[in-house]
Amino acid sequence: MHPRINIKVVGDGVAARGCARLLDRSGFGLMLEGSPRPKIPAIMIGATTQGLFRDTFGRADLFRGLPAITRRVVAWGPGSDELTLPHSAVIASEEDLLARLPSPTESAETTDANWTIIASRPLPEGCSEQHFGSRTARAVPVRLREDADRAACWVESMAAGWLFLIPCANDGGWLLEVGAPGDMLLPGSRLVSRQIAKAAGEAVLFPAYPRIAWPLCGPGWLACGAAALSFDPLCGDGSGNAIREAILAAAVLRAIQRGGDEAALLAHYRGRLLAGFKRHLEVCEGFYRTGGSTSWWRAQHQAVCAGAEWCARELAGTPIGRYRIRGFDLEET
Repeated sequence: MHPRINIKVVGDGVAARGCARLLDRSGFGLMLEGSPRPKIPAIMIGATTQGLFRDTFGRADLFRGLPAITRRVVAWGPGSDELTLPHSAVIASEEDLLARLPSPTESAETTDANWTIIASRPLPEGCSEQHFGSRTARAVPVRLREDADRAACWVESMAAGWLFLIPCANDGGWLLEVGAPGDMLLPGSRLVSRQIAKAAGEAVLFPAYPRIAWPLCGPGWLACGAAALSFDPLCGDGSGNAIREAILAAAVLRAIQRGGDEAALLAHYRGRLLAGFKRHLEVCEGFYRTGGSTSWWRAQHQAVCAGAEWCARELAGTPIGRYRIRGFDLEET
C-alpha cells in the first residue's frame, strides 16, 4: 500500500473546490488555505459545463432556478447584420455558484503537505506569467429595457473594441466593454445599446487578455484554475476550464499516489493545459481577425497570434498522448 498523500489546496474558487472534492473523495489528506479575492459578478455556464459540475459535485439540482439563456444575438464585423443563434446556458454570480457547491473540510492529520495545488495567486517562486495582449474590460451593472429579451445575450463588435451583455435576475444585467483604454463604446452601439435602459452602478475594471503561468507545475506543486490560465472573456469558458483542470489535477495526483511516473504525469498535465490554451487562442484569432479593421483590432489580432506561436514552440516535443482521462482517472493509452 502506498503512503497517504497530504495535499494543500490554495484558493476558494471553482478549481479549488473541484480539486478538494475529488481528492477528499479519493482519501487524500486535505489542507485548505483560502485566498480572498473579488468575485466575478456574472458567469455564463453552458450545458456541457453544467454536466461536469453535476458529475464532480454529485448534485443533480446544482443549477436549479438560475436564469436561462436560449439565444445569442451577434453583430460581428464592420457593417454586419444581426444574427440570432441558439444557445444553452444559465447565468450565476460567482458568489452564488460557490454557495451552491459543497464546502470542503480539512482532513489532513499533519500540517506537512506532500503536494500543493495553487488555484489562486500569488504564483510560486520561479513561476512567471506569459500574457498576450493588453485589453482592459469594464463590467457595468445595468437595467434592461422592458422589451429586452431576458432569454438572450448580445455580442457586438465596435471600431475600438467589443460589447457583451447578459441578463441577470429581474430586470438587471451586466455589460462588458472591452476596448481601447478610456474609450466609451456603448454610445456607438447599434445592437447592445437598444437593450439597456440605464447604468445601475459603478464599473469594475479588470484585464481581459489571455495569460498563462509558466511553468504550470513542478516537483510538489500544480497550478490550477485562474492561477494557471486566464482566458479572453470573448470566447472563454472560465468555469468550465477551471473544473476540467481540477479533474485533471486530481487524476494526476491519484496516478502519482498509485506509483505512476511522476515526471511523465507532470509533463502530461503541463501539455494538456498548454494545448487547451493554444486552442483557445486559435478560436480567439478568428474573432479578432474579423471583428474590425482599425489599429486596435490589428494589435489584438497580432497579440493573439503571438500567443498561439509561443504555445506551439513550447508544445514542440511535449508528449501528451501517453495518458487519457476515463471518468475521473488517468489511464495509460
